[in-house]
Amino acid sequence: MAMEITQFLLYAQSPDAKVRTEAEGQLRQFQEQNLPSFLLSLSFELSTDGKPTESRRLAGIVLKNSLDAKDATRKEHLVQQWVAIDITFKSQMKGLLLKTLGSSVHEARHTAAQVIAKIASIEIPRKEWPDLIGSLLVYMTQQDRPASLKQATLETLGYVCEEISHQDLVQDEVNSVLTAVVQGMNVSEQSPEVRLAATRALYNALDFAQTNFENEMERNYIMKMVCEAAMAKEAEIRQASFECLVSIASTYYEVLEPYMQTIFELTANAVRGDEEGVALQAIEVWSSICDEEIELQDFEEPETGDSEPPHSHFIEKALSSLVPMLLETLLKQDEDQDQDDGVWNLSMAGGTCLGLVARTVGDAIVPLVMPFVEANILKTDWRSREAATYAFGSILEGPSIEKLSPMVHAGLDFLLKAMRDENSHVKDTTAWTLSRIFELLHSPSAGFSIISPANLERVVGVMLESIKDAPHVAEKVCGAIYYLAQGYEDAGTSSSLLTPFLPNIISCLIATADRTDGSDSKLRSSAYETLNEVVRCSDLAETSQIIIQLLPVVMNKLGQTVELQILSSEDREKQGDLQASLCGVLQVIIQKLSSIDETKSIILRFADQIMVLFLRVFACRSSTVHEEAMLAIGALAYATGPEFAKYMPEFYKYLEMGLQNFEEYQVCAISVGVVGDICRALDDQILPYCDGIMTLLLKDLSSGELHRSVKPPIFSCFGDIALAIGEHFEKYVVYAVPMMQRAAEVCAQMELSDEEMVEYGNHLRRSIFEAYSGILQGFKSSKAELMLPHAQHLLQFIELVSKDKQRDENVTKAAVAVLGDLADALGSNVKMLFQDRSFCTELLGECLQSGDEQLKETATWTQGMIGRVFSNLKENQLCISKCAYALASFAVKAGIDYASDYPNEIRPNGHQKLEKQIEQRKREKKELVELSANLKRT
Repeated sequence: MAMEITQFLLYAQSPDAKVRTEAEGQLRQFQEQNLPSFLLSLSFELSTDGKPTESRRLAGIVLKNSLDAKDATRKEHLVQQWVAIDITFKSQMKGLLLKTLGSSVHEARHTAAQVIAKIASIEIPRKEWPDLIGSLLVYMTQQDRPASLKQATLETLGYVCEEISHQDLVQDEVNSVLTAVVQGMNVSEQSPEVRLAATRALYNALDFAQTNFENEMERNYIMKMVCEAAMAKEAEIRQASFECLVSIASTYYEVLEPYMQTIFELTANAVRGDEEGVALQAIEVWSSICDEEIELQDFEEPETGDSEPPHSHFIEKALSSLVPMLLETLLKQDEDQDQDDGVWNLSMAGGTCLGLVARTVGDAIVPLVMPFVEANILKTDWRSREAATYAFGSILEGPSIEKLSPMVHAGLDFLLKAMRDENSHVKDTTAWTLSRIFELLHSPSAGFSIISPANLERVVGVMLESIKDAPHVAEKVCGAIYYLAQGYEDAGTSSSLLTPFLPNIISCLIATADRTDGSDSKLRSSAYETLNEVVRCSDLAETSQIIIQLLPVVMNKLGQTVELQILSSEDREKQGDLQASLCGVLQVIIQKLSSIDETKSIILRFADQIMVLFLRVFACRSSTVHEEAMLAIGALAYATGPEFAKYMPEFYKYLEMGLQNFEEYQVCAISVGVVGDICRALDDQILPYCDGIMTLLLKDLSSGELHRSVKPPIFSCFGDIALAIGEHFEKYVVYAVPMMQRAAEVCAQMELSDEEMVEYGNHLRRSIFEAYSGILQGFKSSKAELMLPHAQHLLQFIELVSKDKQRDENVTKAAVAVLGDLADALGSNVKMLFQDRSFCTELLGECLQSGDEQLKETATWTQGMIGRVFSNLKENQLCISKCAYALASFAVKAGIDYASDYPNEIRPNGHQKLEKQIEQRKREKKELVELSANLKRT
């Protein structure tokens, strides 16, 4: 039964804080005590035209928030709440919401459409609202219905299609929806509002129209309606129709051929003469076609040139007309576009599309663009110079080096001079173009660079002079220096070329980071990110003294931030951003200097001071700083090794805070990673802290509030801890392994319907395997039998994963590795389990044929470990395991030597290692030679 809550809703919006708080409390109490009645009362409020607009608005907002949330865990909780409500209440609510679509108040109709779609997203996949589509279509087909109801109905259909999957509707329902939508788009429809709602609804319904687009007659009719809408009098309808064309271009590329001439004419007219919002979408149509053709080229069979679906070369065919149209847009800049990061105008859209065209057609674009560049680059009008530079920079990716090299060599000197142009827009775009040149055409390690020893000094000089320019120009210059330094990474003798300039580069970047004339901290962040890349890519043998001198400078700056006077939340935010950047620089310096023994002692000498600084930063309680400081501490733990133990008593409380930070889950994830770093540094010295850490990790796994992305790293962390403390992990097995098994069952039931879930599923499976590997290796020398009861479950999980074609290579590596660890740790105890496991043969056979050398090495080692399980069989014994025999046979056929040396380190994450003792390796080698001979004879 609905209650009268109008006053509570109005009071909840009162300017009087006391009144507002009291009303919010009463609404919350009603919601908690009787959710069905609460939602019904809100629905009644929203549906009643006599109620105040303010109370109806808030009722709609609360209804939506009671059905949906951005956070996945919260959303699932709300879904389950709705599912549990009695059907009588739900039926009344749905009736009220459908009734609201006929309201005279637009805002009420709009909100009702959204709420209906949220309910549909829960119920339609469960087949619990079978008559929704039919009820909505009745509103569209009855002749006497007002235009406002048709508009609201079409809006609802659009939202419903947006919320559900195309698999949730049968084809008859899809046909009915599309018929209603397309009829609403017809030029005969008198109401512009109805046409607009119909066009927007079609955009959301296009994913459902696969079958309809396969039918030429239906496809022609839909395209006719879309193209007619692109010429409507109302700009909103034109814009919505081009949005439909964008979606059609990406979803139904293979059937576009008959419509391309019309599409070109419509887009060209819009780009050259329509309102900006319409023109932007018209350009986006061509960007989408480029995206499709680039993807088709990436997957094209090199031997035959065939591709699926067929490559229609629309961009190549339209090139001579398309490129001039895009070049025209480059001259339509905004005066303040470089100062506002959020701006998106015709010039930017045209340049972006031009870049995609260059990637699509390669060399063919150069002769079409260069005349425009040459004609405009010297003009007195800044717009012409900026457009020419933008065009030049936009086509640097796609054409061959052979095609680009002459014009870039010829243009580099001009661009360096243009960094002194009188107009800041020109300088901004010139700096961006230089960064593109350095990114794409400066790779000494690959044998090609536009920069030579002869011009490097001038390039650096111009960059260091220009970094003092306006903040937006300086930011682009930072990007150019970033790619300049990156090009010299691992470049052999060429790496030395930049070394003499590093002191000046570093000084200028630090001075840039200290500038106060920027409107925000973006320039500072760019300067520090570039400094990190300069340090990271430098040749340590030559630059160690430079980096050693930089270390105390950065430490001093970080120490100064702790002393800053904080008077406002803005001050706190600025302090946090600065501390985060400086912690990031320290992390890179620590990693760089600790990478070789000659300079590692420097970090050990400064370690105490660095750790004190990090602990002082933690006291500031900023989540951003917490992340960066945690990452830096992970690097310090790796560098100091067992010496890190002395910092644990003071650091542990901050580690605990990080592991309990559910709200800022990135902090929690990084803290989990740092636990792994510390385990690898301390080995069994971590033992005094393991009870607390394991308690928190298990609590994290059990939490419904923690973001799911944190949970895979926790399983990997179990492996790190087990590997560090060995047999002492025994007391945690009873808690950790059941969690791992439940997660494996979740993987088995996971609906891998989208890329995000596939990626998460792969991450989760890999982490479970890593946990088992760590535990098996940790127990191997003393308590391996503890894992025997869990061996069968693990093998079943490996088999399940081996049959999944969507697993990525990292999952395969982890699965093969843990298979070897199982055989290695448990030996003959798992002989029976390995018999009749044909999947082992198939999985290892697949890996041995891989092009990944590390995977092949892991598979070879795992073969050996499984072979050793059966190595105590008598020579004439005939009941040799099918798995072992098949593996040996495969090895013989593939020409793989069982007795080949095993790599020192198999695991890609570098923390789970095979025995390194030479004698042990020799024994293993001898045993496997004998086993191979025995199996061949048998």
